[in-house]
Amino acid sequence: MNTNSMMIFAGSGSRKLTELICHTLDRPVGRGQAMQFSEGNTFVRILENVRGRNIFIVQSTVFPANDNLVELLFWIDAFKRASAESVTAVIPYFSYGKGDKKDEPRVSIRARVVADSIEAAGADRIVTMDLHAPQIQGFFRIPVDNLYALPALCSRVNDLDLKELVVVSPDSGFAKQARKYSRYLEVPLAIADKERVAHDEKAAVMAVVGDVKDKTALIVDDFTISGGTLAAVAEQLVQNGAREVYAMVAHGVLSEGSMEKIDSSPIRKLLITDSVENQPIVFSDKIEVVSVAPLFADAIRRIHNRESISEMFG
Repeated sequence: MNTNSMMIFAGSGSRKLTELICHTLDRPVGRGQAMQFSEGNTFVRILENVRGRNIFIVQSTVFPANDNLVELLFWIDAFKRASAESVTAVIPYFSYGKGDKKDEPRVSIRARVVADSIEAAGADRIVTMDLHAPQIQGFFRIPVDNLYALPALCSRVNDLDLKELVVVSPDSGFAKQARKYSRYLEVPLAIADKERVAHDEKAAVMAVVGDVKDKTALIVDDFTISGGTLAAVAEQLVQNGAREVYAMVAHGVLSEGSMEKIDSSPIRKLLITDSVENQPIVFSDKIEVVSVAPLFADAIRRIHNRESISEMFG
């Protein structure tokens, strides 16, 4: 791999993941500084020469979402003004992904505003993972590579050797993606009938479509914030006769209060990735983190070498 012109930098939201990515690629983390002044303004500074280099800046835009998003914009601008050859924004978790449409009057399409801002700052390419809505890729006029945590998560599930496994989608909206998990694991699929009527992050589970009786149920989703949906689906699965309940999500956003809901639920173990690392909570023993650093490292290597990304997922 020709890495002479490649440099990888860490934003405040993804320092640990960046270190693991660089370790996988046998590259040093680029030297930079990010800080906040007393009035809340964000300041970033590149501490080495990046002229003519292919830059990858790794930054999940969450915890705090707005601060990390603004910091990412400033990093992109700084690299472009420092004459970098190209700037790829590696965004493991893309905040505002739920704001992908105008589904009620007088609201902002927030994901589009974020996409426009990143593009206006000067990014040449986006690498992200498990976008909440795949159509967000179309909000950009630059290339977007949407990676999938599925292989990494499913590899860990296979290691657990769960018996009589059935994959469960938490709602009909995620059923298409959940089917990919069930096919990968070669197990049946069930779907929970969920209704969300407000913006309070609470959902009611009406029923489960599919046979889960005496089975080990594995709930799959793209992310969880409050843990409420996972807990509610787990309760319904137990009522429907499931022997054990596990869960896995690509992005463990996990806000305050989520750990209590998960700990008090029937969920035996929740698998998450390290796409988010600044959660304001302490994980309990129910949480297991699966690293996606090798996934992002492979994508960065392929982009730098002008190789196919789609081949990563067969």
